[in-house]
Formats: sequence, structure tokens, C-alpha cells
Amino acid sequence: MLFKIVIVAMLAFMVYNLFCALLIMNKNDPNKPPMSKSIGRRLMLSVAIVILLLIGLSTGLITPNPRPH
Repeated sequence: MLFKIVIVAMLAFMVYNLFCALLIMNKNDPNKPPMSKSIGRRLMLSVAIVILLLIGLSTGLITPNPRPH
């Protein structure tokens, strides 16, 4: 259960970084950090989530849905 909560929290943080990049892009303030920093964080989180899902599937912490036939 904790494994799934961590993945959902990481997904929520990824969406938060997406909206931060959107706000930075719209404001175009030179004093703020560049938009690529938020996009880079989102990319690293995506990679971490995929790796965690693969580890969870291979160790049995997460069970995939059964095949329909």
C-alpha cells in the first residue's frame, strides 16, 4: 500500500512541476529559474516512476490486471 502511495505522490509532484513550468513560461521573468529546470524535474520523476513500477511488478508488490480472455 505504501508503494502505491509513493507513486501517486510522485505523479502529483510531476503535475505540480508541469504547472510551475507553465507559470514560468507565461511570466517570462528573468529573475525566476528557467523553465527547463521544472521540465527536467518532471522528466526525472517520470523515469523514477517507470523504474519503480518495473521493480514493483518484478518483485510482486504490484500485480497487473488479469487478461480479459
